[in-house]
Amino acid sequence: MSEQVTVAGLVATTPRHLVTQDGLPITSFRLAASHRKFDRALNKWIDGETNWFTVTAFRQLAINVAGSVSKGERIVVTGKLRVRDWDNGERAGTSVEIEADSMGHDLCWGNSAFTRTVLVREAADLPEPTEGDSPDVLTDEKELALAK
Repeated sequence: MSEQVTVAGLVATTPRHLVTQDGLPITSFRLAASHRKFDRALNKWIDGETNWFTVTAFRQLAINVAGSVSKGERIVVTGKLRVRDWDNGERAGTSVEIEADSMGHDLCWGNSAFTRTVLVREAADLPEPTEGDSPDVLTDEKELALAK
């Protein structure tokens, strides 16, 4: 099963970052997502059941996640949901994973500052600055080059 999902939750484990022998960056962590609901009888908000996901990011997203996301932070993740049954002979279970396409801090819970990263290969493709270019303002050509 592979579906596109968006999940908001709490980073429950310290993100683990590694680079494979082939040079592929990977960052993964566990995400706890609880639905809150208002209990009219108690007149307060309560947590519903918690769903647990393993979130995995690859390539540039993995690098950015490793430098931006920490245990205990509230985030929003969009990606491919993969639900797999497993059996190792002694135990069996189901793993619920999200292969992240994008991720960011959940601004319902706090503030965040964004810093754009430029890949080395993308920076080499950028045109040289010309007279009057401001280093803080990207021209449409530069913006398109970065978006490739």
